[in-house]
Amino acid sequence: MKDKKRIFIAEDHAIVRDGLRSLLSVNEGFEIVGEAEDGLGAIRLISALKPDIVLLDLTMPRMNGLEAIKEIKRQSPSTKVLVLTVHKSEGYVFASLREGADGYIPKEANYSELILAIKNVLMGRTYISPAISGKVVEGYLEGKKETETQSLLDTLTRREREILKLVAEGYKNKDIADLLCISVATISKHRDNIMKKLDLHSAAALTAYAIETGVVII
Repeated sequence: MKDKKRIFIAEDHAIVRDGLRSLLSVNEGFEIVGEAEDGLGAIRLISALKPDIVLLDLTMPRMNGLEAIKEIKRQSPSTKVLVLTVHKSEGYVFASLREGADGYIPKEANYSELILAIKNVLMGRTYISPAISGKVVEGYLEGKKETETQSLLDTLTRREREILKLVAEGYKNKDIADLLCISVATISKHRDNIMKKLDLHSAAALTAYAIETGVVII
């Protein structure tokens, strides 16, 4: 009998982990060997278990997904990493691939695509969901080739990163203006620029991104 492929699930939402486990456990070719709800826990277990593939969320507590990918590849080079996330921007795709990810699909993908992605990655192929690859190509056509060597965070200026951090820490525009000794109007302009660069449209989204990328630590 052919050996089963050993899968590890790194996802902070229990209901998503349960769903993935249930879906994949019925496949005779797969075996779920471990799970983790945060980045540090995933790193520790993956280092010990050396699974064939990790299904990894990008947004996790204690260590974000991008940092986790890099550490997984350092500690267990033979382990494949398939990113399974809500983020569909080309910036996230490039950042993930740069850190060593072997595939990238959105959480909205159906079961058939998930299995296809897992099988392709296990065969040594890089898999990017068609739902995302169009955005990647579009990014190139718009002259955004620099995003291949820069994460979205790298596109922010030093001042914009500083304001992003303060927004994520819960400061309002007036508070930030007072702290940085600049006008509220200038803060508003910086926030607009940050949102455009990151393709995010609310303070909550900015906060989630800042936590995920390590701009702020919770």
